[in-house]
Amino acid sequence: MPPLSENRPDSEPSTSPSTPQVIYVHTSRQQPILWLIAGLLAVIAVALIFRGGSSSPFNLALAEPPVPSHAGLEGGRGIYAFTGQLSAKSYGLFMMDADSGTIWCYEIQTGGPKGGPTLRLVAARSWIFDRYLEEYNTGDPIPSEVREMVQAQREQRVNRPPTTRPSARAGSDNTSSATIEH
Repeated sequence: MPPLSENRPDSEPSTSPSTPQVIYVHTSRQQPILWLIAGLLAVIAVALIFRGGSSSPFNLALAEPPVPSHAGLEGGRGIYAFTGQLSAKSYGLFMMDADSGTIWCYEIQTGGPKGGPTLRLVAARSWIFDRYLEEYNTGDPIPSEVREMVQAQREQRVNRPPTTRPSARAGSDNTSSATIEH
């Protein structure tokens, strides 16, 4: 059998069609590194899928703790902040601490010491006991008057006899009437 020719720059390739050519493919030294990276990524993926706890790899935010099923039933907690208009030309930052039962407001003023906006405390108070008031600083009708009107309306509805109306077929010989209860 004839010797195999090598495809190297220092050797000439054989021109014979029956002679196979051997081509050397130089392997890169980076190939083991790529296999190592692929293996580490596989280990990380398996660790994320099978890790303990109630977290799942399918959660949208893995850094956030899972929300219990009864969330929202115990009421809001923490500090809430929102903005609003105080007057025609001024705006404020309202803050509420649901845990301590306080609310306060800062007015956002322009033209501070360095030309930027500043905050000035406008008002603050506790609303812990305010929620127990039923009628304070209300316009007419006050809540107790509304309650009395609703009770009177309900009593009229219960004590009223059923009303009769003529049949829907006006002009017919049928003289029956429909009974309507409210």
